[in-house]
Amino acid sequence: PLSPLLKQPKQRMAMYLLYESSSGYGLFEAHGLDEIGQNTEAVRSSVSDLSRFGRVVQLTAFHPFESALDALNQVNAVSEGVMTDELRSFLELNLPKVKEGKKPKFSLGTSEPKLGSHILEATKIPCQSNEFVLELLRGVRLHFDRFIKDLKPGDLEKSQLGLAHSYSRAKVKFNVNRVDNMVIQAIFLLDTLDKDINSFAMRVREWYSWHFPELVKIVNDNYLYARVSKMIDDKSKLTEDHIPMLTEVLGDEDKAKEVVEAGKASMGQDLSPLDLINVQTFAQKVMDLADYRKKLYDYLVSKMSDIAPNLAALIGEMVAARLISHAGSLTNLAKCPSSTLQILGAEKALFRALKTRGNTPKYGLIFHSSFIGRASAKNKGRIARYLANKCSIASRIDCFADGATTAFGEKLREQVEERLDFYDKGVAPRKNVDVMKEVIENLQNKDEEGKDASGKKSKKKKAKGEEEEEAAVDEEKSEKKKKKEKRKMETEEENEKSEKKKKKSKSAGGDEETEDGGQSKKKSKKKKSKSEE
Repeated sequence: PLSPLLKQPKQRMAMYLLYESSSGYGLFEAHGLDEIGQNTEAVRSSVSDLSRFGRVVQLTAFHPFESALDALNQVNAVSEGVMTDELRSFLELNLPKVKEGKKPKFSLGTSEPKLGSHILEATKIPCQSNEFVLELLRGVRLHFDRFIKDLKPGDLEKSQLGLAHSYSRAKVKFNVNRVDNMVIQAIFLLDTLDKDINSFAMRVREWYSWHFPELVKIVNDNYLYARVSKMIDDKSKLTEDHIPMLTEVLGDEDKAKEVVEAGKASMGQDLSPLDLINVQTFAQKVMDLADYRKKLYDYLVSKMSDIAPNLAALIGEMVAARLISHAGSLTNLAKCPSSTLQILGAEKALFRALKTRGNTPKYGLIFHSSFIGRASAKNKGRIARYLANKCSIASRIDCFADGATTAFGEKLREQVEERLDFYDKGVAPRKNVDVMKEVIENLQNKDEEGKDASGKKSKKKKAKGEEEEEAAVDEEKSEKKKKKEKRKMETEEENEKSEKKKKKSKSAGGDEETEDGGQSKKKSKKKKSKSEE
C-alpha cells in the first residue's frame, strides 16, 4: 500500500520549508499537502522512514554559511525573528515570484513565527508555522545529512557543536564584576561564620572559666574575651604591669584594674602549662575567625556596591544580599513582584496561614531593615508593603541598567523616610514620578558636566600644545635671527679688516708719490734758476 503521504498526489498549493541548519539555509519542497494537512498523525508516524519521507519532501536549494562568524550572526538573527539580507536573497532567488494583486500559489513553512511574519512584511511571501510544519521540519532535521550529499561524515556534528558553543557564549554575556553568585556564597559563609564564632567563643568561655571564672562577668564581648584570655594566660602572673596592655585591649582602665584585682582573688583552679597552651591556641583560632569575618563583610559590601548599589543604598548591604541569595539571583529578584518580595523568607508562615485560614505574614527578610523597626505597630504592614515596592524598583534598576549608580537608591530611601513622616506626622510625601524625573535630570546634568570638563581639558591640552608649538617656532626664529646677526657681524668685521688693509696699502703708496713729487719739484726749481742766470 502507498504511504498515507501519497494517497492524494493532486496539489492545490505548493509548500516550501525553510530549515536553518548549523551549516547553512536549506529550502525544501513538500507534496501532497491536502491529505497531510488533515492528518498530522500520519506525518508523525512516517517521519522516521526516509524512503517514505523522501518522496514527500525534496531538497530545492541550499545556501552554505561563509564562516563560523557568519553562521553565528545568521542564527542570532533567526532567533530574534529578523530576516537577514542573505536569507532574503536566497528566498527571492529560489522561490516563485509573488505577483502584485494576485494570490500566491505557494506558502513557506518556518519554525519561528516571528521570522515568518517578518518575511511576509518584507517580501510578501506567505508564511505559516503550525504543528504540521514543525513535524515536517523535524523530519528534515532527522534526515538532513542524507539530503546534502556533499557533507562528509562528522561535518554536521562538528558545525553544530561549534555553533552551539559560540551561540551560548554570545547569549551568556555578563560582567565579571557583577556576578551575583559571589554575593550569595559570601552571605551564606557570613551566616555560617557567625554561628561558628558564637559556638567557639562559648567553648572558650567555658574552658577558660575553669581557670578564671570571674572574667566572664567583667568582659561580655566574645572577641574581647578571647583576646584577654590569650593575653592573661596564667591568672597567678597578673600584676599591675598588665594594666596598660589590658587597657589597650578593653579600652577602659577601670575594667583593666578590675580584671587584675579579680585575678588576685580568683576562686578558679590552676591549670597545667599544657592545658593553658591548648586554651591559648583555641582562643587564637577564634580571633582569626573573627578577623576573617570582618574582612569577609568588607568584601561583601564592596561586591554589593558593584552588583546592586541602589538596593544596598535603600535597605543596607546585608538585607539586600539576603534577598538576592534567597531569590537565587539578582535577575530572579528583579522578576519578583513587590508582593512576593515583601514576604520573601516567610514562606512557612505563609503556607501555614493559608492552610489554617489565618492571617498571612506581613513581612519576611525585609523585617531586618531599620524602617520597619522604626514604624509604629499599626503601620508596620503599610511600611513593609511600601518598602517592598521600592526594593522591587531598585532591584530592577540594578539588574537592567547599564551603569552602576546609587542615585536611585538614595532617592528611594528618601521616599521611604518621607512615608514614615507621613504616617507619624501627616506630612505629604513627594510623588514617585517627580522623584525619578529629578534623579534622571541630575544624572544627565552630571554627564553633560563631565563631557564639558573633558572638552575643556582637551581644549586646554590643545591650547598648551599650540602654545608649545608657537614657543618652539619663536625659538627657531630667534635662533635664525641670532645666526643671521652673527653672520652679519662676521661679514662686517671681515669688511672692516679688508678696508683697513686697503687704507694701509693706499697710505703707503701716497707717501712714496709725495716723495717723488718733491724731488721733481726741486729739480724743476733748479732748472728754472739756471735758465734765469
